[in-house]
Amino acid sequence: MSPKRPSGRPVRVLFVCLGNICRSPLAEGLFQQKVTEAGLDAEVEVDSAGTGGWHVGAPPDRRMTATAAQRGTDLSRLQARQLDRADLDEYDHVFVMDKANLHDTLALDPDGDHGTRVRLFREFDPEPGDYQVPDPYYGGPEGFDRVFDIADRTTTAILRRLAGVYGWDVPGGQ
Repeated sequence: MSPKRPSGRPVRVLFVCLGNICRSPLAEGLFQQKVTEAGLDAEVEVDSAGTGGWHVGAPPDRRMTATAAQRGTDLSRLQARQLDRADLDEYDHVFVMDKANLHDTLALDPDGDHGTRVRLFREFDPEPGDYQVPDPYYGGPEGFDRVFDIADRTTTAILRRLAGVYGWDVPGGQ
C-alpha cells in the first residue's frame, strides 16, 4: 500500500467483483460503515464495481442485501456499475475479490502503471484461506453468511492497515 497521502482529497478505495451485486457491494457497505464509525468520512471515499457489465444500474442481490441487513449493514442505496480504465487512475486502493477479478482488472492496465494499487481483498484477511472470496450467487444462504464473515473481518483489517499508512486514529489501532 502506498504510504503517500493524496494531496487535497480523500483516499479513494474501490472494491471489485464480477457483477457488482454480491461481494463488492457488501465490502463497500461494510467498509463505509466502518469508515463512518471511525469518523473518517472526510478522509476516505468508498465505491465498488464489477468487471462485467450485466447488472449495471441494478441494486445488490436481494439475498446479499437481506444477509447484510440482518447483520446491521444497509446496502439499499447501492447500484452496480462496471469497472473501467479510469478507475485505475482515480482510486488509490483497488481490492478485488478473486484471481479472475484480479486478472480482468489488471487487463485494463496493459502498461502496468497501477499494479501496486490493485490487490486481492483477502491478502488482508486474518484467515485468508485460498485468498479467494467465494461467489455466493449460485449457492444457498450459507454462502452469503460466509461471505459476510469474510468481508466483515477483512474490511476491518484493511481499515486498520490504511489507518497505519495514513496516520488515522481508529478503534482497535493498527
